[in-house]
Amino acid sequence: MTGTPPCDAPALPAAPVRLSWVQPEDLVGHELRQAAEDGRDAEPLLRAWLTAGGHPAPGRAGASTAPAPPELRALASRLLTELEGLPSPSARDEPTAWPDITATWTVTRTATWTAPPVAAGQRGGPGLRERLERAWVGRAVGCVLGKPVEKLPLEGIRALARAAGNWPLDDWFTEHGVPAELLAAHPWNRRSAATSLAENIDGAPEDDDLNYPLLNLILLRRYGRGFSTADVARLWLDELPAGRAFTAERLAYRNLLLGLEPPATATHHNPFREWIGALIRADVHGWTNPGDPAAAAAQAYRDAALTHTGNGLYAALFTAAAIAEAAGGRADVHTALRAGLAVVPPRSRLAEAVRHAVDTAARHADAGFDRVVDHLHARYGHYHWVHAVPNTALIAAALTHADGDFTRSVCRAVSGGWDTDSNGATAGSLAALVDPNGVPHRWSAPLKNRLATTVPGFDGIGFDALAHLTAQEAARP
Repeated sequence: MTGTPPCDAPALPAAPVRLSWVQPEDLVGHELRQAAEDGRDAEPLLRAWLTAGGHPAPGRAGASTAPAPPELRALASRLLTELEGLPSPSARDEPTAWPDITATWTVTRTATWTAPPVAAGQRGGPGLRERLERAWVGRAVGCVLGKPVEKLPLEGIRALARAAGNWPLDDWFTEHGVPAELLAAHPWNRRSAATSLAENIDGAPEDDDLNYPLLNLILLRRYGRGFSTADVARLWLDELPAGRAFTAERLAYRNLLLGLEPPATATHHNPFREWIGALIRADVHGWTNPGDPAAAAAQAYRDAALTHTGNGLYAALFTAAAIAEAAGGRADVHTALRAGLAVVPPRSRLAEAVRHAVDTAARHADAGFDRVVDHLHARYGHYHWVHAVPNTALIAAALTHADGDFTRSVCRAVSGGWDTDSNGATAGSLAALVDPNGVPHRWSAPLKNRLATTVPGFDGIGFDALAHLTAQEAARP
């Protein structure tokens, strides 16, 4: 109900609402960090910010606890604009325009991918629907496995699993047997413990890592595989509540409401444009282009360009292409990962990190995965825990070290820390496609073929039904 409140209505609170990930005073610290990563000279702007009383980027939370005074907020907004205009020395090696990205594809299709693309009605060949069901379930399993420990530091994840006798990680996290003092030091993710610990799982709970594949399924059904980035924006405004979007997605949403159009939606005051959000939206583009990594990458690009640039884009291209190769039904995990790398600019930071992660995992194939994880954290730990570079590297390392085995892949991806539920989801999606045994019953059974979501028309849907809808889109011209 709207209208003027009655005269005896309680007064509105005077304090402003603190909206995570959108306040200029919170964004400027992240943009300064991004500038340091891509080589822009932001030292004078950093000094101006700190001298005025500004703070560095929040380490893990989305917003600072108190609003900035008006003059500091105004300065933050000006600095964001100035930072946006600084030239980046990495731009030549890390292009964002699609023609510039494809110009870096120096490896031929026949040398990297297992087969040329096929006609729409023949995509994926026999058994595609069954493979897609495994992929949907695998994605959900990996997501739910990682949810209780999302945002926890690596030492906390290891300590909780060890206390429960579950290390190296091989099963759902549980609170049984974990001392109260350890739970106080490393509490489960507040929103996820009630749905994602072994003793609480009853179907797959809602998560953005599962909502975005549903939205992209709607995208393809509504606009077809020739959708534009503007169509992605229309779909979000129609079907995605702003409160269900985070980091780069939330800022792109804000930019749409400000009247900006792609690609400005990805760049205007958006320091999260190289984070993991586009990667978690990429699976459907791979699933619906089985055996055709280039087509999957093209779809993923048009989706990701709404919110991401540079390495954030490349993570989506890598994931979509690798999954497309795996969905074709003929590739092992190592071939799939090579297909993913073939669509990433080879001199980019993401390509370097993935190559290094794969090589490190292969060299330590006979050792515990902890050694690989510790190396990756030492090398890439300066990035934010949601950044695309370390997370994509960890996913690639987990899949390589596990040799495509489903259980080992999701457990390694989650046990490596950083964005645990997202990494588990992507690793689970790809591993389910290449593991000939699919998803073991002990993982799929607690999910009860049921997915909870606020995406319209999908709450309570089964993974078998989702596989059927996805296969229809794969077959569509």
